[in-house]
Amino acid sequence: MTNTANAASTTASRTRLESQLAELEARFSHLERDLDEPLNADSSEQAVEMEDDQSLEAQALLVTREIVSVKRALARIEDGEYGVCVRCGGDINPKRLDARPEAALCIHCASKEG
Repeated sequence: MTNTANAASTTASRTRLESQLAELEARFSHLERDLDEPLNADSSEQAVEMEDDQSLEAQALLVTREIVSVKRALARIEDGEYGVCVRCGGDINPKRLDARPEAALCIHCASKEG
């Protein structure tokens, strides 16, 4: 890939990541608002709401992890290390970055984790 094509690809990835980050932060904010709602005075409703809160807390944890992953990818772009595997230092396939712009590992290293 030429430097111009690589720069264009990185710019496109940055745009996607920034958009993804905005969506994730909005989703997290919505989850926080839902979790901050006071419980219903009716004890049977409270049990249902507490179950819902457990689900919302799990979702919030997943969203938080995604936010961290996207922020790390944006930091790698800023540092000029985007597209380089953080484990082995090899190149991450551009098709992998197209599919998962936040990817920090090449497919070889990622397959070792699973």
